[in-house]
Amino acid sequence: MAQVLEFKLPDLGEGLTEAEIVRWLVAVGDVVAIDQPVVEVETAKAMVEVPCPYGGVVTARFGEEGTELPVGAPLLTVAVGAAGDAGAGAGAAVPATASPSGTAPGAEAAESAVSSEYSGNVLV
Repeated sequence: MAQVLEFKLPDLGEGLTEAEIVRWLVAVGDVVAIDQPVVEVETAKAMVEVPCPYGGVVTARFGEEGTELPVGAPLLTVAVGAAGDAGAGAGAAVPATASPSGTAPGAEAAESAVSSEYSGNVLV
């Protein structure tokens, strides 16, 4: 069963308390990989692409382009851990040919994606 995880706007730099959403790089329903950039934000110091530490299906986005969000506010939610969700993302990146082991295309990649649901990397 999929677990829905909330990804919050990380602290993007010392002393920064907010960021403005410039452009979303994913939509609700998109499959994202671990550490894939999901949103471009602008702070008082720089424009940054923010990577998501989870792999799975985007279930919600918080804030429209032009919206300012405080650090720690939810950016998006991602459904992780369901074999169907991970397989959809892994299958899209793997050519549709049988693997040498005879398993279905993308099956090994799907198993790998399920075993490592998030990167654990945190922006500071």
